[in-house]
Amino acid sequence: MLPWREPNGLTVLDLCCGAGGLSMGYWLAGFAVVGVDINPQPNYPFTFRQADALDFLAAITASGEIEQYAFTHASWPCQNKARVTAWRGCREDHPDLITPGRELQDAAGIPRVIENVPEAAWDGTLRPDYILCGSQFALKVRRHRVFETSWGGDGELLPPCWHHKGLLAFEHKSERAYADAMGCTWMTNKEGRQAVPPAYSQWIGRQFLTAAGQHQSVAA
Repeated sequence: MLPWREPNGLTVLDLCCGAGGLSMGYWLAGFAVVGVDINPQPNYPFTFRQADALDFLAAITASGEIEQYAFTHASWPCQNKARVTAWRGCREDHPDLITPGRELQDAAGIPRVIENVPEAAWDGTLRPDYILCGSQFALKVRRHRVFETSWGGDGELLPPCWHHKGLLAFEHKSERAYADAMGCTWMTNKEGRQAVPPAYSQWIGRQFLTAAGQHQSVAA
């Protein structure tokens, strides 16, 4: 059963949602969530559409359906950027989906968030508006993710990372304890390997609400 939270009447479109780690965070921040992924996601806890995320976003932008969403979030596949891809194969064997994905998100005409591995910021593909780690949210996991947002990096401050010895690192990703430490208790171990802690997007959702309120005040 999902925990109670105060709904805010807004909906997020979560593209490449996987099993719903970041979707859960947005839900905890008060948003309704619709997830889109090219693969079946039997454990996804919210409204789900199985589709290619690029095609889906282009179609609902053209139809005007995009207007029902407060903002789009996208976790475009990271294999083109991640170091682990280089360890096991070749990054060039995987397309860069961040760049065309960002173009479609911008063309949608509503605010947007892109999440990816830190390497996507190191090579200049993403602007690191926020760099988040589990240790900043008192989670027993070290998992860094970069977020680029259409409103920039303003918002509340977080404490710096604290990589103490008790944290579970990437090497533990196949263990049940790793998924649970992220707060992804509804996922299988395999799903948890690709997931991002809900605490990250719960925090990002709050930053969006703050920024949206500021923008509305300026516009008024």
